[in-house]
Amino acid sequence: MRLLLALVSAIGLMGTTQAQFVSPPDELKLVMGHAGVPMRYKEVEAGICELDPNVKSFSGYADVAEDQHIFWWFFEARHGDPKEAPLMVWINGGPGSSSMMGLFQEMGPCGIDPHGQVYSNPHSWSNISNVLFIDQPTQTGFSYTKPVPAYKEKGEVVELPDDGENAGCMVYVDDPASCGTYNHPNMTLTANSTEAAAKNFWRALQGFTGAFPQYTKNGFHLATESYGGHYGPVFAAYIERRNDHLTPSTVRIPLKTLMVGNGWFDPIIGYQAFYNFTVSPGNTYGYFPFTNESAAALHDSLYAPGNCLDQLRDCRRTGLDGVCSRADDFCAVQVESPYVELLGRDEYDIRQLAPDPFPYSFYKDYLNTPKVQKAIGAYVNYTKSNPLVARAFRGTGDDARDVHVADDLRFLLGRNVTVALYAGDADFNSNWLGVEAFAEEMLQDPSYGYNQAGYTDLRTSDGVAHGQTKQAGRFSFTRVYESGHMVPFYQPLAAFELFERATGGRDVATGKTVVSTHYKTKGTAKSEYRNGEATMQWDVVSANRTYDVKTNGPGAFWDDVVKAPN
Repeated sequence: MRLLLALVSAIGLMGTTQAQFVSPPDELKLVMGHAGVPMRYKEVEAGICELDPNVKSFSGYADVAEDQHIFWWFFEARHGDPKEAPLMVWINGGPGSSSMMGLFQEMGPCGIDPHGQVYSNPHSWSNISNVLFIDQPTQTGFSYTKPVPAYKEKGEVVELPDDGENAGCMVYVDDPASCGTYNHPNMTLTANSTEAAAKNFWRALQGFTGAFPQYTKNGFHLATESYGGHYGPVFAAYIERRNDHLTPSTVRIPLKTLMVGNGWFDPIIGYQAFYNFTVSPGNTYGYFPFTNESAAALHDSLYAPGNCLDQLRDCRRTGLDGVCSRADDFCAVQVESPYVELLGRDEYDIRQLAPDPFPYSFYKDYLNTPKVQKAIGAYVNYTKSNPLVARAFRGTGDDARDVHVADDLRFLLGRNVTVALYAGDADFNSNWLGVEAFAEEMLQDPSYGYNQAGYTDLRTSDGVAHGQTKQAGRFSFTRVYESGHMVPFYQPLAAFELFERATGGRDVATGKTVVSTHYKTKGTAKSEYRNGEATMQWDVVSANRTYDVKTNGPGAFWDDVVKAPN
């Protein structure tokens, strides 16, 4: 998830999950990982997420620095020998969005139904790979700096005085459900930029490879989404550069693949893509959301002198935090926010009105139960998206910077790392037109062969064309039909097979061809398929509805199904 500035302050309006004062776990095993990173962890019993008792799961913390404790949750590959399987690391975006979103809402081994019951995900990426989910930077999800008794007020953590006992908390807040153990709300204790976050992410990986060498010897793949358009390229390039300068206490991380879904890459392209997606040439669902007057105002907010694009260019030219922060604030409010404020539609899936029940969010309450927190060794209550982390990044204007992602992706391709970008075509927030334009500009040099390739159908084992892909050598961009921001939820089979093909070194379109340097897809210069309005929803969908991945819309009521349809 890439957090919209205008919505960060409204998180508290969406309801509060039950929290409690968390007792520090006393049963975590301590081992020393590589790079001198202490690793505290425990084995997670079957049924907390993975239902197969023969598949092991571990969770814990990488103590990457003083008051810097990064939470992770690992799952063995379900099929075959996990000691011979590759390792895939997943991180969500935000900044400040927990990777438990990816685990429970997208491609992890399990999901949670409205009754708090665990169900198995048949399209989990752990079917073929060991999978490691990491909450980063610190203060994201279950990661912590200093646990403190506190309560939440409009989404913000407010530390309690003294012991913070329940009775004491009631003096300050009417809702006892908001009282519990949270991160000390100190913005200086988390990262405030993509580049700053890269170091502790790398240290967490060093810690994990030292603690679990049996799972990390057969290749390493990184997958991310949304703000992962910043995280993914920068983190992956950081890993590759550190591989060239190892110390005696560190090891090489054999990076093979980077996957980014609906990524936020270059803000100059991304902010223009909001206009492209809504006005010209428009989205492929035939939905024009604005009046002519509001469309003209949006164009002016982008292109008029001194407005969004000029401010973003000033950010790029000066590199000053204040300039970049003001540019991002202006662009977010004047260019991105009008879509949400005027229409009441979900910016992550234009087919749905807000509040949108998809992907399912029942896991948030589940993770804030004492049983689950004890099972995974948590130190703090769970926070899906931490506005304090988002505010720290906003202070440096990180969102408005390109942070050299194009240079880093070209660097990775030069190191024979496979780069697979994909985007659900119903997402407005980091929409596919912006990702497509970024890819074309990044690889415009004819030597890459990308702009000489064409779009061809993404064919999966069900015989359905779930999208179109354009690929040259190890680089591909895939447009996924009928999918919002979190593609593995909306199109689980297509996402799984895309993952399988990209990490296996085969072509994304069919999975039948071993990719060589000279491989190119053949087809049209642009992806021309038009979805039409058939799956657009004009009424708010009940929170008690499932999502039907075959009809691409609301399915049966949860009360009428035994298990989730995915």
